[in-house]
Amino acid sequence: MSDTLDLLQTIHDLAGRRGVFRPDAYFFVLEALEAAVAAREEPGHVTGEDLLEAVRDLGCERYGVMAPDVFRAWGVRATIDFGRVVFHLVEAGLLRKRERDSLRDFIDKFDFEAAFSLKAMRGRA
Repeated sequence: MSDTLDLLQTIHDLAGRRGVFRPDAYFFVLEALEAAVAAREEPGHVTGEDLLEAVRDLGCERYGVMAPDVFRAWGVRATIDFGRVVFHLVEAGLLRKRERDSLRDFIDKFDFEAAFSLKAMRGRA
């Protein structure tokens, strides 16, 4: 249990120190990362694209068409913001990156409004 409390404290400290994203954004990225890892057939590195696909899937499942509003409430307005969250977690020592991983991997990968629209939700069902 102390590991869980340490993680909670670390995330809250990180969010407070950075002052950009709410703790929920960091926790959500960690959950999406778990889902991305679980979805892989073989163990290995999760790319920014893989992670964003898991973000989109988890966002659809959990928040549906309200996902863009929820993300905005957390300070996340575009896919690059999820990349910023990832790199904050890397800097905090909670995630690792490869040399070739870059914030560019997260730029404009999908539009929140389109990805979480009713039409997109129907297509995913």
